[in-house]
Amino acid sequence: MIRSLLTVSGATLLSRVLGFTRDALIAALLGAGPVADAFLAAFQLVNVARRLLTEGALNAALVPAWMQAKAAGGAAAAAAFAGRVLGTVSVALAIVAALIALAMPLVIAAVAPGFVGEPTLQLAVDNARLMLPYLAFAGPVTVLMGVLNAQHRFALTAFSPLLFNLSLIGVMIVLLLWPRQAAETALLLAATVGIAGLLQLLMLVWRRGAAIATPLRVSFDAAMRGFLRQALPGMVASSGPQLLIVGGAVIASGAPAAVSWLYFANRLIETPLGVVGTAMGTVLIPELTRAVREDDRAAIAHAENRALQLGAGLALPAMFGLMVLSTPIVQVLFEHGAFGADDTRSTALVLMALALGLPAHVLTKVLSPAFFARSNTSAPLAATLIGLALALATGWPLGLAFGAGGIAAAVALGAWGSALVLLWRGRALFGLGIAPASWRQLALILLASLLMAGLLWLKLTYAWPLVAGAHLAVQALALGLMIGGALAVYGGLLLLLGVVSPARLARAFRKPRDLSP
Repeated sequence: MIRSLLTVSGATLLSRVLGFTRDALIAALLGAGPVADAFLAAFQLVNVARRLLTEGALNAALVPAWMQAKAAGGAAAAAAFAGRVLGTVSVALAIVAALIALAMPLVIAAVAPGFVGEPTLQLAVDNARLMLPYLAFAGPVTVLMGVLNAQHRFALTAFSPLLFNLSLIGVMIVLLLWPRQAAETALLLAATVGIAGLLQLLMLVWRRGAAIATPLRVSFDAAMRGFLRQALPGMVASSGPQLLIVGGAVIASGAPAAVSWLYFANRLIETPLGVVGTAMGTVLIPELTRAVREDDRAAIAHAENRALQLGAGLALPAMFGLMVLSTPIVQVLFEHGAFGADDTRSTALVLMALALGLPAHVLTKVLSPAFFARSNTSAPLAATLIGLALALATGWPLGLAFGAGGIAAAVALGAWGSALVLLWRGRALFGLGIAPASWRQLALILLASLLMAGLLWLKLTYAWPLVAGAHLAVQALALGLMIGGALAVYGGLLLLLGVVSPARLARAFRKPRDLSP
């Protein structure tokens, strides 16, 4: 599992690095004013749909159903099932995209009520409509990626999303060389989103699509309706982090630039969340599905506890690192062009609050596959909705008291609410628990993370002021050295404390048995 996880995590990390490049260019082109708020509100809306579909969400229902079809009728039956899902989901999402386009003014008014009565509303509507074609392309992309994941072919599905960011980066470089008005720039970027979805679909079809999902059919019979009824709750449940940010943006839309600050800070949270959480869910669902189907309780417990340790081992140092280095990270990545020093201070404050919820997001990503593998999507859905309700209920008073930072704290509270509800339901339904050995490992991971955070604080206090006014390249190099040194110390502490060992790492990297057909 670790080897597969690293494949997905490596590709996700590369995608997130490209995402940082994309967002730094957006900040330079649009800044944090009304045009940026309109573009980012629309982009966030479409991005939720993209993440809801493409980043492991549909795997929750598709992977177990595909494996069941293969076990019952062989490879041909599994391919036929995938072809029916591919055709049905593609047509359904094309219809949904068209309906949303017609109702887009109402949709934007609902997710950004602060825009109502302002020119920002129409800007957001225009941007969102241009982005919507991506939603139709995301349907077939999702099905092809899910079937490949079920076959343990993680590399292609992990690297194909890179095209999304590469397309946007290419267009933004052109716009930097030949600048236009900010509103026109935003519209050109919005149109590129749909083209990026088409490129991703064409790559998957060219490489694998013709063989794994055939014949292509549209079907709304009882079996397909049952599959969709099971899939939709799982898709919503898997998008908890994105829905929480949308909830935060609903509240933040009434304050100038707050949507932009929340967006850019959340982009930094999504890097460790994508590397750990999304990758863990992608790899863990097939692993647990096989163990549950075979009623191998030892394998189930082992997979769940190992996933928890791996998630904590990466999420806890990321949380402390982002909190300590919030200001220099935002400054180096985003403080260029129209994005000023005041925006840096506000975004850094939001980032510190959002980081508090990072371990909860990862915990949810680790716990959810235990439900999905048992074809239970209702419990994760309920946990997601409870967390969202908690974030909205606390976001208004905290936002009034503490501004954008208070809204971000409410998002973190919502994340912890979802995680704790899911843990409680898992214990009640099927005895989900943490082994005593895992508790000890988690305590040692926390200790190593705290020691690493203390080292980072010393570097920030005494070393960063020496380069704070230097050239961007010098600042980026200094920040990279600080982070690299902290990671080296953290790894050394894990070895010293016995959390990991060279022998166990070597076993983890051994190539597993080929399970693909």
